[in-house]
Amino acid sequence: MKRRAILLVAVIFLVISIGLIIYFLKGRDEQTLDTNENLEGDSGNMDDSELTIKLDINGVSYVATLIDNVTTRELLNRLPLTITMNELNGNEKYYYFDEIFPSNPNRVEEIYMGDIMLYGNNCLVLFYDNFQTSYRYTKIGSIDYPGDLREIVGSENVNVTIYK
Repeated sequence: MKRRAILLVAVIFLVISIGLIIYFLKGRDEQTLDTNENLEGDSGNMDDSELTIKLDINGVSYVATLIDNVTTRELLNRLPLTITMNELNGNEKYYYFDEIFPSNPNRVEEIYMGDIMLYGNNCLVLFYDNFQTSYRYTKIGSIDYPGDLREIVGSENVNVTIYK
């Protein structure tokens, strides 16, 4: 009888604990969603022509479509710019700005060739391979037709000019 009572209390404790964990995780996800909506939706929408940029990489031009958010607007305010992007992990090029950007990093789970994101609040990243990740980024946009991007960027650091 005593064992049953202890087992019953343990089961009740376990169920309550799992319920609380789910409640708090769900609340955090909804809070992140609300923050994303605020990040992406503030101060009016840009039209489609404002949401495109060009990237020149090793003499090849690409067009990228951007996401309308404050991070993107800050990047657009800094254009045109020419930067040297460093190689990392055989799948991305990155550049650290001296100044910070407004950011709202989220776990993206899936990276696609041509994605352009901000890591932290000052690291611009251009991905040239598809892969899964547990890292958190603020999405900026992606190259429309990345095609041969992997071959163009190569395995070394690369100069990139970004402009409207």
